[in-house]
Formats: sequence, C-alpha cells, structure tokens
Amino acid sequence: MKKILEVRWHGRGGQGAWTASELLARAAIAEGKYIQSFPEFGPERMGAPVTAFTRISNEPIHLHCAVYSPDVVAVLDPTLLKSVKVADGLGDEGGNIIVNTKDEPSEIRKLLDSGKGKLWTVPATEISIKVLGMPITNTAMLGAVARVTGIVSMETIERMVKGRFRPDVAEKNFAVVKEAYEGVKPE
Repeated sequence: MKKILEVRWHGRGGQGAWTASELLARAAIAEGKYIQSFPEFGPERMGAPVTAFTRISNEPIHLHCAVYSPDVVAVLDPTLLKSVKVADGLGDEGGNIIVNTKDEPSEIRKLLDSGKGKLWTVPATEISIKVLGMPITNTAMLGAVARVTGIVSMETIERMVKGRFRPDVAEKNFAVVKEAYEGVKPE
C-alpha cells in the first residue's frame, strides 16, 4: 500500500457520504491501520453538495487537512459531475474515480472535467432502491471503493455495517455492499 491512501467522497446532504467514509475508516482500524475520517460541510441544507474524506495508512498519519490529491474519488450523486470538479487533484499517474451511475464508463468520461484517473461505474442507486427500497447510496459506494482499492476485507466491512445499524437494516445494507462490490465496472 502507498504510504497513505486518500479517498474523497462527493455527495449531497442526506446521502451518507460521511457515513461511508466512517465505515471505511472503522474497517481499516479493525484491521490494524491508522485512519482519518471527517466531513467538510457547513450549515448546508439537505441535498446541498458535501464532501467527506478518508485517509488510511499502515503508519501514523500526521497530515491534518482536506484531501487535495486523492487516490480515489467516490461520487455518490452523478448530478454533481455537472457542478463539481470531482477530478481536481488527481495526479498525472491518475487514481480512481468511482461514479454512481447505470451508464457505461465511456459515457461518464465525457462528463468529467478531466481525462485523469481510471473511471469505474456502479449502479448504486438502482441497487439501493432494489434492496433497501430507497436511494441511499452510501453503502453501495462503500462496496465499490472496497473492490477498487482492496484496502479492507469484505468480512471486516460486514462487521462494521452490523455494528453501525440495527440487525434488519444491517443485513440489507451489507447485501447492498456485496452487490455493488460485484457490480462495479472499469472503464
């Protein structure tokens, strides 16, 4: 693993971007890694753009700021591609951009503000509606990030999801994680 893996989550208020960041961080802690997980938002209302950040390392993390050069960008709401420069900070060697959409990666590439990064898509909204009955995409995107990075095991994610939600909700959310993990498509 690179010294620090940095993930930037883009979503809207109420979609659970910070919850996804926190679940990933808790899984990393459970596997003996060092983490940071925090949101960036102010008094925004439900539906306003929000950002959350996750850092994971095998060594203590001494950096204390937003993630400006992410290794992974997770976009929970594809409408943000029209208003937020989600690829900002991706290095010349790239990184990974994971977008919640049923569209093919080649179609989404046309909407991005940059040609940088390897693009992945996952139909997180459709998976969430099918399993949960609502379009809460955070656990689906968590599954996609886990698949793309391999940073934590599915067994650990399952424990974290079961520790975060009541049993009936946890089972459904972990089903969402698993389906998104298997359903993420590369460019």
